Amino acid sequence: MTIESIPAPAAPARSSRGGSDFAELSRRVTRAGLLDRRPGYYTARIALVGGLLAVGWGAFFALGDSWLQLLVAVFLAVVFAQIALLSHDLAHRQVFRTRRPSEIAGRIAGNLGIGMSYGWWMDKHTRHHANPNHEELDPDVAPDLLVWSKEQAEKSRGLSRVIGRWQAYLFFPLLTLEGINLHVSGVRALLRPSLKRRWLEGGLLFAHFAAYLGALFLVLPPGKALAFLAVHQGLFGVYLGCTFAPNHKGMPTLKEGEELDFLRKQVLTSRNVRGGWVVDAALGGLNYQIEHHLFPSMPTPNLRRAQPIVRDYCAELGIPYLESGLIDSYAQALRHMHAVGAPIRTSAAAPVGG
Repeated sequence: MTIESIPAPAAPARSSRGGSDFAELSRRVTRAGLLDRRPGYYTARIALVGGLLAVGWGAFFALGDSWLQLLVAVFLAVVFAQIALLSHDLAHRQVFRTRRPSEIAGRIAGNLGIGMSYGWWMDKHTRHHANPNHEELDPDVAPDLLVWSKEQAEKSRGLSRVIGRWQAYLFFPLLTLEGINLHVSGVRALLRPSLKRRWLEGGLLFAHFAAYLGALFLVLPPGKALAFLAVHQGLFGVYLGCTFAPNHKGMPTLKEGEELDFLRKQVLTSRNVRGGWVVDAALGGLNYQIEHHLFPSMPTPNLRRAQPIVRDYCAELGIPYLESGLIDSYAQALRHMHAVGAPIRTSAAAPVGG
């Protein structure tokens, strides 16, 4: 799907109230106090996630050599994903208003806690927020193993061409590798001179790897250690992938030369997910993806309160605002992935030599 398939907005990018359309929305959100810090919420959330991490590792050492450790692996996969979501909030300065405490806490949670490079992820995610679903500028829709548009499919080569043919069916199995991919990408980023505080990033990353692998292979025999590793890292990747996949996959994409104002760029390329407090907790508030992209520094618990303001304002301007159920959001993403892989399937089915 491209941006041309979206109906033209009913209002221009400049508001009759003065300033851009987004400026008026920002005034409404600010007046409602929704950009204010929520220290009590984040204190409780950090304490809860930290406590669950301690419980998980405590159970690991208490159980020792037992196949019941696979249940601990499942539990810790959920906890690691929640730490990743907390690192996301830290990176957006939802917890602390200034950069330094955000970076310190982010590196402790990300690099040391779960083996994910805070600096690498921050750079990648910042570029995504600046240009969501832009095929040339958003790293999240860059053609790698998967393709996100028919044009990317037509140009695909090698492994991405093999996988792209049936990528909708392979998507969830491939997510089992996402946890390992986060670790590998963080280590590879250490080779880039542009990565800030590389020695600190690397030191914390390798401290995590040493402690994590050391615990597994000191407490468990090799077979059980490898089984724990596979279950833990596989489910960690699936959880993270399922958290981020509903947000933009299958939404309109932008190409070079296509320009939208900030409000429309963020709303038209994002999808919200319904589901109540259970979905809010499981997805770390990222189910309010439209509000999050419009106001990245807004504390997570305020996103739910901002939603009716943003939705009503989009209705005033005639801007489509998409909200789906959780399962339906995955179905939309998978249908899109299957559709954009059509050129590869057609090319593979075409007779050789005409």
